[in-house]
Amino acid sequence: MTALQTPVAPAPVASPPHSPSRRPRRWRSWFVYCFLAVAAGLTVFPLAWSLLGSFKPSAEIIRIPPELLPENPTLGNYADLLADDFVRYFANSTVVAVASVVGNMALCSMVGYALAKLSFPGKRIVLLAVLVTIMVPGVVMFVPLFVTVNAFGLANSYGGLIIPFLVGAGGVFVMRQYLLDIPDELLEAARIDGAGEFRIFTRVVLPLCGPALATVGILTFLGSWNSLLWPLVVAQTKDLYTLPVALAFLSQGDGTINYGVSLAGSVLTIAPIVLVFLFFQKYFIAGIATTGIK
Repeated sequence: MTALQTPVAPAPVASPPHSPSRRPRRWRSWFVYCFLAVAAGLTVFPLAWSLLGSFKPSAEIIRIPPELLPENPTLGNYADLLADDFVRYFANSTVVAVASVVGNMALCSMVGYALAKLSFPGKRIVLLAVLVTIMVPGVVMFVPLFVTVNAFGLANSYGGLIIPFLVGAGGVFVMRQYLLDIPDELLEAARIDGAGEFRIFTRVVLPLCGPALATVGILTFLGSWNSLLWPLVVAQTKDLYTLPVALAFLSQGDGTINYGVSLAGSVLTIAPIVLVFLFFQKYFIAGIATTGIK
């Protein structure tokens, strides 16, 4: 007879010991999340305060202790703002910003293409001049720039607000760095087919530069829309005031600030910037990331 064998229970499988570094990593993650949450709160809170404060009467805004939510919401601040030529100031900022964006996207892409893909005498000197211009604060150039603008009779005009900033060194550098990634073989093939440089630039190069153009456009729009000092110097009449200049002079006749109207103006000034970034943030991030590879 065959002897019956008693089954032996399998030995319990020992669970692997927990990594000693897992708990510190978890604490680091919580610390990073808490830090980012606090930073996001500090960033969003002033915007929320401005938005909610724009619906408060001035007496409620300066009340101590302050309250976040309005007790008696009102649209009177926006009505007073629109009655004070705000639409004209908004139109001035729009004209200057759009013209600056179009000029920078066109001219910066041309200069960037020349510095990235063409050979000409003095190319390194031009590139060095672009880099030096980026390092110099723009305010330093305002006095000679205003003297030049005034000599050409462009002071107190749209031309004086727009022409000096139709091309920027930062935009040239962004386009040049992006265009370095385009293969030279692609351009040589177009030249063999008989295409000239302008046709290569418009038909081959520009369609590939969407992210870089979006980056230049957004940065130019932000800089032009938020510019205060140059429009303050050039615009000598209220008809040419842009939004930042108008907000700086937004006060009552006795010199006291109307906080409700100022907050309403700030909200309407910030709104286009937020919308532009939300619509084009994908291209903006792609352009910055690609430019930083080189």
